Amino acid sequence: MKNKIEDIDQLIKETLTEEEAKFYDDLDEQNFLGMLGGLFKGKNVWLTVIMQIINIVAFGFMIYCLIQTFDVENTNDLMLWIGGFFFCFLTMSMLKIYAWMQIHKNALVREIKRLELQVSFLSGKISK
Repeated sequence: MKNKIEDIDQLIKETLTEEEAKFYDDLDEQNFLGMLGGLFKGKNVWLTVIMQIINIVAFGFMIYCLIQTFDVENTNDLMLWIGGFFFCFLTMSMLKIYAWMQIHKNALVREIKRLELQVSFLSGKISK
């Protein structure tokens, strides 16, 4: 299966112009670090930066809440610090889930662009 996909990719690259082939190579699968870097490109980079800052602040406050749970003598205060710990944990989890959804969206958009390029190539070949 992998060999057939590579053969199809090679056939497509041979028929494309140099500029189209470069664009096609840019749409290839990315590694994990490339996907993470993709979060910091585009129109919503400001949102990603803010989310990462909030994530770091929530992590710091979560550690602070955890340390405070060991120093508390009153049960009500203990419950408040544990509640703060879980709130920070949930905040971090939701921000990470959103980031993963953005990674998957970017991968899907990249695949759709590859399909569009292949369809335009085939339609050009059919019209000739």
